[in-house]
Amino acid sequence: MKKLKIFPKTFLYSLAIMLLIVGVAHLILYLLLPQMVIDFVPSEATGNVSLTIAGKYEPAGLMKSAMLRALPLSVICCVFLSVLCAYFFSKGTTSSIRQLSKAVKKMSELDQSAQCLISSQDELGELANDVNQLYHRLLCMIENLELEKEKTSENERAKIDFLRSASHELKTPVTALNAMLENMILGVGRYQDYDDCLPECKAITERLSEMIHEILETSKLSVSTKNAVPIKINVSELLASLCEPYQLIATTHGVQFHLKIDDAVSVELPIHEFSKALSNILGNAVAYTPNGKCVSVYLRAHMIVVENECTPISKEELPHLFEPFYRPDFSRNRETGGNGLGLYIVATIFQTLNVPYSFVPMEQPQGMRFTIQLL
Repeated sequence: MKKLKIFPKTFLYSLAIMLLIVGVAHLILYLLLPQMVIDFVPSEATGNVSLTIAGKYEPAGLMKSAMLRALPLSVICCVFLSVLCAYFFSKGTTSSIRQLSKAVKKMSELDQSAQCLISSQDELGELANDVNQLYHRLLCMIENLELEKEKTSENERAKIDFLRSASHELKTPVTALNAMLENMILGVGRYQDYDDCLPECKAITERLSEMIHEILETSKLSVSTKNAVPIKINVSELLASLCEPYQLIATTHGVQFHLKIDDAVSVELPIHEFSKALSNILGNAVAYTPNGKCVSVYLRAHMIVVENECTPISKEELPHLFEPFYRPDFSRNRETGGNGLGLYIVATIFQTLNVPYSFVPMEQPQGMRFTIQLL
């Protein structure tokens, strides 16, 4: 019986119970019927002459014979009704369970259209509702895991690309330093003058040290930003304090710097990381603005806008600006184009903090506009 499915098992159980009831009823009737006694006492008729006969009549043989003749037909009818009742009872009882089993089987195959369609209000209906809710949560969890998996894969690819770019970026000064030292050892040409070459070697090593520090800080920026504790920031005061040194740098280079704060805005963000991203944006705006041009910074309606007048970046180069160590065509060296990590750091911080931003060209006046949406 343990190996039978629920429908035949329920059918056999219910049929056995009904047949047992039928058998016991017939047995009791067969055993007790011959012992029944019939008392026959005719009543006196008023106004008529009558006879009163009193006696006992025990028709044991007659009753037993009649019972034996009726027993086969009675048993057949009762068995037929028992089978019929057991079948419909078992079918009605197990249909919901079989339907639930089919739905669960589809769910085990992760069929998103699978659903338990049981509308009853009993325990099976509650079970079907619980299974549907559980399956819905499972699908949501699987979807979230897929998204996390894709995000993790993207992060891993980004780390690999960053390390590849970093190794390529470090290769140039290391090669230059190695060549200079070899020429100094061999005493080739001007490299015989140690007093002139050693300061150059020292400058290269200092630049290497600075690059390595920047690369290490940038590589752990995403984790440190994610773990940073957000606090309530007065963006108006923060922006004014961050713009102050860049106003002096812009004046030194003959660049106009305008700051306009319309409203007092407060947000909850990690102040160190948010300040670092803003500083990189302001530094880029000042560095890439020619003499006589203008840098404008606005704070209005929960939005920070940084505009600088310059040659607009082409659509082909614009998607690559947020890649590590990328520099535009007009500034490919470190002396004029920085280390190529500024906008990569900005993108990493804002993406980790879920801060919307955009960087698009302007037509009138020509230049670039960086917009930060404060939520």
